[in-house]
Amino acid sequence: MRISDKLVEKLLIDAGKLTARQLDPLREQEKTEKLPLQQIAINNNLIDEKELAELYAKEIDVPFIELNAKELQREILRLVPERIARQYHVVLFGVENDGHKLLAMEDPDDIQALSFLQKQLGTDIKVHIATPSNIEAALDQYRGNDSSELTKVLTTEQEVEEALDEVDEEDLAEDSPIAQTVNLIIEYAIKAGASDIHVEPRDAHVLVRYRVDGILREANKLPKKVHGPLVSRIKILSNLKIDEKRVPQDGRFKIQVGSGVFALRVSTLPISEGEKVVMRILSESSKPVTLEELGYWGTSLKTVNHSITQPHGMILVTGPTGSGKSTSLFSILSLLNKPSVNISTIEDPVEYKIPGANQTQINPKAGMNFASGLRSLLRQDPNIIMVGEIRDSETADLGIQAALTGHLVFATLHTNNAATTLPRLLDMGVEPFLIASTIRAVVGQRLVRRLCVDCRESYEPDDNELKQIADTFYTDNPQQMKLIHLKEKDALDNGIGKANINKGTGPSTNELSTNPAKINRLWRAPSNGCASCGHTGYKGRMGIYEALGSSPELQKLIVGNGTSDMIQNQGIKDGMVTMQIDGFIKALRGQTSVEEILRVTSEA
Repeated sequence: MRISDKLVEKLLIDAGKLTARQLDPLREQEKTEKLPLQQIAINNNLIDEKELAELYAKEIDVPFIELNAKELQREILRLVPERIARQYHVVLFGVENDGHKLLAMEDPDDIQALSFLQKQLGTDIKVHIATPSNIEAALDQYRGNDSSELTKVLTTEQEVEEALDEVDEEDLAEDSPIAQTVNLIIEYAIKAGASDIHVEPRDAHVLVRYRVDGILREANKLPKKVHGPLVSRIKILSNLKIDEKRVPQDGRFKIQVGSGVFALRVSTLPISEGEKVVMRILSESSKPVTLEELGYWGTSLKTVNHSITQPHGMILVTGPTGSGKSTSLFSILSLLNKPSVNISTIEDPVEYKIPGANQTQINPKAGMNFASGLRSLLRQDPNIIMVGEIRDSETADLGIQAALTGHLVFATLHTNNAATTLPRLLDMGVEPFLIASTIRAVVGQRLVRRLCVDCRESYEPDDNELKQIADTFYTDNPQQMKLIHLKEKDALDNGIGKANINKGTGPSTNELSTNPAKINRLWRAPSNGCASCGHTGYKGRMGIYEALGSSPELQKLIVGNGTSDMIQNQGIKDGMVTMQIDGFIKALRGQTSVEEILRVTSEA
């Protein structure tokens, strides 16, 4: 999406983002950095990519669309071949009942692209504007999750089969079979949406596994002989010692796959069969998503939005490792990131880069832990502080003191839910009155697998399943059932589970699954899934949340050393939706399954 500088100036001024006088420094920066004005404005956080696209769409009278990549139907997407879609940066995201095809593109003024597409699809096209990053994410849906191609490539590389136990320079050259094998393993892991790659030596082979949507899947088995060269190649990329095989090592390297840049955090560990390698995949091209896109809605969204606009105080995000806490904080901090605000963080490790923020990684070997780092941050004149994790009473005390002295403090804590977080701070020795006066909100969260929209099924639950649901969610209580129905209606109004496409067959997620008296239908993953989801029935993950706000009644309970059950009950009275209920509502909306919610929240 290339917008002329003159139009960008008009859009920024009309939207009140800056005055005509404030344009001069931007023009100077444009000359110095040789970037278009629209990119300069985005880099300076004057406007984000989505907001600029919306203003541009309104100006030229073309509808703006924000695509949900995971909701796109592959059979509709592939009506435009991938090569053409990538060449012209367009996405076919829907077909209306009257046959009109819904097309998203960066630049609706691209006459050449439109002319070509009309020859391919016909003239009944409705063009929409989408952001470049949104279209790029949608284009990635062309990629499959099946690793069969990886298997084929590796088994045809006879040179790999014949790799020697001894590692020499030729084995590790950039164009060697081993180097190509490492590249393929990483590339297909990224295409499969994996968060981690496990390379594990076994007695007779080397096992490669990917963690996709939180579940480990076997991807490939390689000949045992390639283990030494494979690990050595990964160590070279990570700048680790090749000849050191007796102790664990940690490293990091970057790789470009498609249009994305990915950082891989590498950990080696000696085990009985050799050295095991685990690579954590972190996307450096990740753009911050909105809280709504993460799955916040209703009272949880209101509570979080209200708390982050306070001038000072502490906001805690809690949940187990891998529950998406860092992603939530990344989105919140990106929302608050402005040139007039000093954001300082201390993390372990720095997973997401926030432009303009001062991010520090702890280094225990050098005496730099969360407590000492936070103490130093307070001398750096910050407005907003983010502490990666509160692990001890010293860090908790420093965070509370920072919140008391006029800073907005964000931190994570490992507890089961929002209500148990406050007693946990008491256990750390923080005074009750300090907790009551500084805590603005506590967010509890989990990640659940998202049902594949290509193959999910709706069904009418039988009496046995309805009884199990009633035992967990108390739907046999008429008042509770009515409340759940109202919550589902509210979720639909907030766009939860509302598809941006029309399949034309099967039940629509734009209809409610409940009425005030009963549950009419539920959703599930089919036993064999489909090619789009790797035959698992699930594709991608989403968050379920609970946000505990700060009310006078809750503050009295904290000062009076109230139990977590008392705090939970008061939070519900104040309007908090628990994680289980939030997940159940999303299951009713066809986003996930009841089994998945129970699996993840059984201990919450």
